[in-house]
Amino acid sequence: MTRTGEEVAAGRGGPWWWERWRGAALDLGLGFASAVECGVEGTKFARDAGIPLWAGVVFGVLAGSVLVVRHKWPIAVVLVAIAITPAQMGFLMGLVGLYTLAATELPRRIIGSLAGMSLVGMLVVTFVRLKQGPATGANLNVGDWAVPVVSIAAALGVTAPPVLLGLYVGARRRLMESLRERADSLERELQLLAERAEERAEWARGEERTRIAREMHDVVAHRVSLMVVHAAALQAVARKDPEKAVRNAALVGDMGRQALTELREMLGVLRSGGERTGAMGAAGVTGAAGAPPLAAVSAAAAAAASRAVEEGEGPCLADVEELVGQSAAAGMVVALSVDGEVRTYLAEIEQTAFRVVQEALTNVHKHAAGAKTYVRLAHRAEEIAMQVENEPPPEVLSAGAARLPSGGNGLVGMRERVVALGGVFVSGPTEAGGFRVSAVIPLRG
Repeated sequence: MTRTGEEVAAGRGGPWWWERWRGAALDLGLGFASAVECGVEGTKFARDAGIPLWAGVVFGVLAGSVLVVRHKWPIAVVLVAIAITPAQMGFLMGLVGLYTLAATELPRRIIGSLAGMSLVGMLVVTFVRLKQGPATGANLNVGDWAVPVVSIAAALGVTAPPVLLGLYVGARRRLMESLRERADSLERELQLLAERAEERAEWARGEERTRIAREMHDVVAHRVSLMVVHAAALQAVARKDPEKAVRNAALVGDMGRQALTELREMLGVLRSGGERTGAMGAAGVTGAAGAPPLAAVSAAAAAAASRAVEEGEGPCLADVEELVGQSAAAGMVVALSVDGEVRTYLAEIEQTAFRVVQEALTNVHKHAAGAKTYVRLAHRAEEIAMQVENEPPPEVLSAGAARLPSGGNGLVGMRERVVALGGVFVSGPTEAGGFRVSAVIPLRG
């Protein structure tokens, strides 16, 4: 099983230059074996060189112990092995040193030069020993052509295998490190993508919460405002004019039922969207091996919140006349004027235009009860414009009107709706002391 770069780095903790204790133990063991080998071979070297036996042994032990630093200074190990080759010492050191050198990341020209020097040294030593063979053994009868052939074969057999094996192991190690770095990079990228997906999902959830709150505000505020106005009128005329009180009570009931109907439709859309969200979440878990399908949840929530608009189930411009009539029935003096050729638009445009007029009339009920109000719609070639303007409210009616709470989000919600469709929204007091709300929505599709 391949380990990541962080796991490899965490596993490093050997002494001195070793990355692991296991590597230190291996090098110490090889150094000990090489010292013993060179010490034993040092006795024959001492006899041939005519020096004390102990000197040859000490020389061999010291030379063989150099193998301990093969990972720290591989070039030094190979040079020492080449240097003691004429003394017929360091066979193990030469093999391990060449392998270690070839497995490092040193330039190939350095590896090739040292391997060539070792090959030449071994070739010369083997050639000399074979040439001296007939002088020491009278029965040895070897042709002149066999000496160089055997020498070359012996030199290649001792030099080529460790070099080739070292090159292979080094290339494989570099490949594994490259794959490990790539895996770490991919893991970091996946983590970054997951964080971005979480941020996008959180942003989408916030947008949907804002949108749902705006829809709830539009549905509830207008109907309840009218109900409060009618309830106040009902209380005022209950004893003086029972018939008018009955009519106001009927209007209150109708508006309450309309509010409940719109709320029920909206909650039905959210409930069906939640069911589709659960199905998509289950599919995401099955397909992604337990990963949370944040993008699928956000997409399903957005689809659930906007399905009513896409299917045209919400209010439209044709309902503006009824909306104005309800305000007139509540005692508001309101006039509706329509300019241009009446036609149908995209569902989201009609719903936005309706909500702007609805919220503007709701604000008149809240803040300017009894004020005369003008609602204007203009159907143009490339856009649709709407304006709701009220005059200053009569002081008597304003003082005696039922006080309606205001959350301060009506104008913000209207502006968000219009701007989301690329339109322009303007609101503010008029010079006469009233208030005006204007919006222009460009046509699309």
